[in-house]
Amino acid sequence: MSEAVLERRSGIAPDTIAVPVLSVLLLLSSWLKWLPIDHTEAWGFATGAVCVWLVTKGNIWNWPIGLANNIFFAILFWEARLFADFGLQGVYFVLGIWGWWQWLHGGEQRSKLKVSRTTRVEWMAIAAFLVLGTWGLREILIAVNGSAPFLDSLTTTLCLAAQYLLCRKRYENWFLWIAADVIYVPLYSSKNLPLTALLYAGFIILCILGLKRWTEELRETP
Repeated sequence: MSEAVLERRSGIAPDTIAVPVLSVLLLLSSWLKWLPIDHTEAWGFATGAVCVWLVTKGNIWNWPIGLANNIFFAILFWEARLFADFGLQGVYFVLGIWGWWQWLHGGEQRSKLKVSRTTRVEWMAIAAFLVLGTWGLREILIAVNGSAPFLDSLTTTLCLAAQYLLCRKRYENWFLWIAADVIYVPLYSSKNLPLTALLYAGFIILCILGLKRWTEELRETP
């Protein structure tokens, strides 16, 4: 089911207005110094929100917006000397290019990809990756004196697994994103990053919206 069909059935959804307007307001607030947030961070937040919102609608433009988001956050993390997070943006960037191609040509006979269920083999691989990846990354973060090694490693592996499922347009990607965001909100709050925590709380709402929309599309997929 296309985005246009969804809009015609339900009218203009509130998020169609709210997300772009709030993103522009955030950028203006940064530009006019109404909020204590620099331009790179504001662009990172705005492109992140718009990217997730476009994913909920199955819009292919989420991929270039997502790549721009990776660049903004890479700059942000490099300036903050958070080199692990900086490197992770490179991984997301490569997965973003692959996911863009998958959505356009990853279906049968190189057709557009449709929403589908995660296979049993994929679940087994993801389960092994979450356990081993979280354990391995936790050991590294402990060695470099990370402030929250277990939660930091768990959310990182959850996001990477969710990104893979999103690239393959698997329905269950939303559950992993929600699980990661539920951890991120109190984690960032405890690190005195209230604006970032608020952003991830907003992501939870968008993920629930995406889950609802993709459920409808999955029902109509032959």
